Amino acid sequence: MRIGNASGFYGDRFSAVREMLTGGALDVLTGDYLAELTMLILGRDRLKDPKRGYARTFLRQLEENLGLAKEKGVRIVANAGGLNPAGLADDIRALAERLGLDVAVAHVEGDDLLPRAGELGFGKPLTANAYLGAWGIVECLNAGADVVVTGRVTDASLVVGPAAAHFGWRRDDYDALAGAVVAGHVLECGAQATGGNYAFFTEHEVGVPGFPIAEMHADGSSVITKHEGTAGAVTIGTVTAQLLYEIGGPRYAGPDVTTRFDTITLTEDGPDRVRISGTRGEPPPPAVKVGLNSLGGFRNSTTFVLTGLDIDAKAALVKTQLERSLKDRPPAEIRWTLARTDHEDADTEQRASALLHCAVKDSDPKIAGRAFSGAAIELALSSYPGFHVTAPPSDASPYGVFTASFVDARDVPHVAVLPDGSRVAIALPGETRELSDVDEPELPGPPQVRTQRAPLGTIVGARSGDKGGDANLGVWVSAAEHWPWLVHALTVVEFRRLLPETASLPVTRYVLPNLRALNFVVTGLLGEGVAAQARFDPQAKALGEWLRARYAEVPR
Repeated sequence: MRIGNASGFYGDRFSAVREMLTGGALDVLTGDYLAELTMLILGRDRLKDPKRGYARTFLRQLEENLGLAKEKGVRIVANAGGLNPAGLADDIRALAERLGLDVAVAHVEGDDLLPRAGELGFGKPLTANAYLGAWGIVECLNAGADVVVTGRVTDASLVVGPAAAHFGWRRDDYDALAGAVVAGHVLECGAQATGGNYAFFTEHEVGVPGFPIAEMHADGSSVITKHEGTAGAVTIGTVTAQLLYEIGGPRYAGPDVTTRFDTITLTEDGPDRVRISGTRGEPPPPAVKVGLNSLGGFRNSTTFVLTGLDIDAKAALVKTQLERSLKDRPPAEIRWTLARTDHEDADTEQRASALLHCAVKDSDPKIAGRAFSGAAIELALSSYPGFHVTAPPSDASPYGVFTASFVDARDVPHVAVLPDGSRVAIALPGETRELSDVDEPELPGPPQVRTQRAPLGTIVGARSGDKGGDANLGVWVSAAEHWPWLVHALTVVEFRRLLPETASLPVTRYVLPNLRALNFVVTGLLGEGVAAQARFDPQAKALGEWLRARYAEVPR
């Protein structure tokens, strides 16, 4: 069964749906449109208009491609329903009627817990959505749906559902389900599996990468590939990178199965083909994750340009002046960041300049608004020489806070609404098991290698990302002979030394020998999540590249 992906986020390449439908054979086309930040955006959309709350881009893509998908017999499964899957399903039916197409549309709902937020102890969030599993999708497909839209399901469920329906898996076929979870995890971020955002991108002709495909088999194993003739590359490296994206420990929990990432085996299966096999699964935990988005207040920022000599003194002067100007009504939070982008004896003014960024937050939009940005501009003729800023004064903008909670699966309805309008309640898992840590794997002995001082990235690949306020950073080596060095050299102590921003935070290291990889989880690095913009790189997307640029003793 060939399952493709055409979207890794809300805003991904619009033409990908047509590219995937015309590029080669497919049975199912999936699209992942939801992320923590996306749910906040859709929540604000829904405040303005209760009929909104879904990814409108998806509907525009279907307007161009629904007839083509029907003609080719490709079924579409997407989580673009967001906070309003029923509304999106209705609009797709209206679109099909307008286009003169006979298309069966179904949707999955039950994830939206906002009406019960107080009862469940969530307070008063803007959005509250449980992460549902794959079995609602299975019911919709078994009922003949051509298009299935969901609200908040796990990203991998978009692949698990079609595979389970096609192969007739049972709820306790944990190994097969876990294999599909792994394939879904690889596909969910689109071109990140085909050479996009890849640490060793200079080794391949990246171009504009094609989107990935999983050739699923009845035992849950898969081959990751892409349409022939598309740009990018599918290698063990690109697949490993995506497997390490936004994970925690070796037990990867989901509502249908807990997947053992320490059992995954990757093998080359030809050009642009990587086989995934051996994945083991266990019963899911009894609790279901719930993503909560709340409005946290208002933020604003100003960036001062500091040019030439005495950069530190210039920064200290404007910092003292601005904070003195704000002392009567200071913002609740003021954060200063000096980026030393300046170069000595620079040949251009830009290369002679550093950037001093001041960001503020407050519950009052007036305090974080013109009261702040106006005070910054008022210093223009009375501060450091060469004073200027990168943007004019601005009003404050609202920001969100993401938190994760957990509820008993029995408190979460999971309903498939079939093409004929009938509703099917999805049963709970027959067996659950509390999560626990896996035993530390047996490590290779200390390496006997000659080393030299060089950037880690000369031999180490990395990919990093966000999970609420936490960041994960996965690293791997391609060569088997480098694995003993990596596992002994990159300890938590060394990790904190290389990335000083993590020095005061909890850091957990997980070992994945099958992938020759380590995964580090840094708790609290991202504050209140991406929407709160707590740091320079709010989603930790480049954290791994920073680590790769750091110098250490690496094998010659």
